[in-house]
Amino acid sequence: MPHGSMIESPKREAQMGTDGLRHILVVDDDPMVCMAIEIYLQRNNFRVTIAEGGESGLRALEHEQFDLMIIDIFMPHMRGFESIRLFHERAPAIPLIAMSGYAFANLNSPAPDFLRMALELGAARCLRKPFTPHALLAAINDCLSEHRPDADAASAARLG
Repeated sequence: MPHGSMIESPKREAQMGTDGLRHILVVDDDPMVCMAIEIYLQRNNFRVTIAEGGESGLRALEHEQFDLMIIDIFMPHMRGFESIRLFHERAPAIPLIAMSGYAFANLNSPAPDFLRMALELGAARCLRKPFTPHALLAAINDCLSEHRPDADAASAARLG
């Protein structure tokens, strides 16, 4: 697969149609991580678009509507947290889950808390790789329940 390509999963669409399925954008430069997340999310009735790298993820964001984004913090061609900042700026209303598997060679040195930094840049949740399928689904469900447009309207009505 060429670098920076984007894949829309057709399998679930053919079986169920896309009406009612929450659409998730997964952006990671590791094809194995993308495939594992895609398979798990499809089995849990999500529509998934995979973008292998930040540039193709940003293109997907321009052309499609998403309910949630799962973005790797460190990817080639994007410096550090640039990916989280860019995705959040382009789509501030879409909840973003940041993930990172960054490991330090020297475990005795104090490590910056990359996941906390991602939260400060706009991520709704963070996952440290490797994470369990259960942790992924819990983070997704938390984000989607917190960011439902109908829930926002209902809470605004109660406050007003």
